[in-house]
Amino acid sequence: FVMHGPGGTDYAEWITWTEIVPPERIALRHGESRDDPNVFESTLTFAPHGTATRIEMRTVFPTTQLRDQAVENYHAIEGGEQTLSNLAAYVAEIAQKKQGR
Repeated sequence: FVMHGPGGTDYAEWITWTEIVPPERIALRHGESRDDPNVFESTLTFAPHGTATRIEMRTVFPTTQLRDQAVENYHAIEGGEQTLSNLAAYVAEIAQKKQGR
């Protein structure tokens, strides 16, 4: 897929899902291509939290340098927060539609 950066730059991306365990966990590998030596791994865990769900996203990079580059150059923390916020909005929309039946 292509990720569109805020400045108009397009980034070729590749993801493969390595584990999906409903309703508790999703794991994936993410890089620029299937053979990217700098691929990183992310795991999202879902746990009940009162009437809500707690989502934790953990990402592991092959090196500290690649992690720092993702944080500094690509704003990975902010991007992760945006992704989780978009997911929360999507889930809330689905729940609202189900209540409105």
